[in-house]
Amino acid sequence: RGGRHGVGGAGMICQSSRHGLSGLTRFSGRDGRGRFWPYALAVVGVTFVVLSVGMAATMSAMLVDMQAFAVAHPDQAVITTGPGSYSIQIEGDTPGLALNFTPMAAAMGAGVSLAVLLLAAATTRRLHDSGRRGYWGLLPLPFLIVGISAFPRLMAEGDAASTGLFLALFVNNLIYLGTLVLLVVLLTQRSNTGGNRFGPPAS
Repeated sequence: RGGRHGVGGAGMICQSSRHGLSGLTRFSGRDGRGRFWPYALAVVGVTFVVLSVGMAATMSAMLVDMQAFAVAHPDQAVITTGPGSYSIQIEGDTPGLALNFTPMAAAMGAGVSLAVLLLAAATTRRLHDSGRRGYWGLLPLPFLIVGISAFPRLMAEGDAASTGLFLALFVNNLIYLGTLVLLVVLLTQRSNTGGNRFGPPAS
């Protein structure tokens, strides 16, 4: 007796991921929404988890350094504890305690760069499918690069950070979010029916 055969959610992700990974350098042709989104969401999800774990590890290491400094210099440290809360406030010059956010920013940059490389060709093909050039996918990148690059400086300066730097980064991040939302909207557009200038419909 004949039956209906479907592909479950896990199967769709696997098929989409195989297609996406096999086409990392193929910037021509078209991909429909069903091909693109499971792969794209998988890449974004894995990147988010890896970056979250890396940032948590970095912040944990910084906290350990602050605890050690507080024990060695009790006159410069105020430790406050409470139900579900723990904070350390360091006062005065702290030559033995240098909070370096550059490694964290470098790790963020590496993770985001890898995600961009994994998604570049697939994003281009998805944009082609709705009749748009792949260059639309570049919209958020300049603002993302500026945000990641300026992050260590802003964190290192802390309370001494200039209002101009803070506002510039704030505006940059707003523009980044706006361009990212625009790109997502473009990537959700319906496929062009029939062929277009980028080729026949995706199979």
